[in-house]
Amino acid sequence: MSRPPLPPFTRETAVQKVRLAEDAWNTRDPEKVAGAYTADSRWRNRSEFVTGRDEIVAFLTRKWQRELDYRLIKELWAAESDHLAVRFAYEWRDGSGSWFRSYGNENWEFDDEGLMRRRHASINDVPLAEEDRLFHWPRGRRPDDHPGLTDLGL
Repeated sequence: MSRPPLPPFTRETAVQKVRLAEDAWNTRDPEKVAGAYTADSRWRNRSEFVTGRDEIVAFLTRKWQRELDYRLIKELWAAESDHLAVRFAYEWRDGSGSWFRSYGNENWEFDDEGLMRRRHASINDVPLAEEDRLFHWPRGRRPDDHPGLTDLGL
């Protein structure tokens, strides 16, 4: 199974890969997201370690049960061959209605077929007043004309 664009990445194909990942995560569909990873993919997400697609699906299912109204923006930071560095921010609310913006950095490593075999994420959550939210598109893919992180000053 191949998931273009494939490494080695150019700046252009790296930006495409990041946007495809953002689009998938904004579906909030754990099965769809897990399909972009190798069967034995290894993650570190905050302090949690996840291995393989089944654990990825379970992790994302738990995540999106807690993080409601999730909206994510990713941006390429650096690219080299089969490695990408990405920064991101996402907004979400908890079950009590409190809003947060989570900021993070990810390091990704891909196999020759364009599947991610490693993902290391460091993330910080910041309480957010509802009137300070910046991510207001309908559920799903961020519209092309919606500003990215740099344009938003994040």
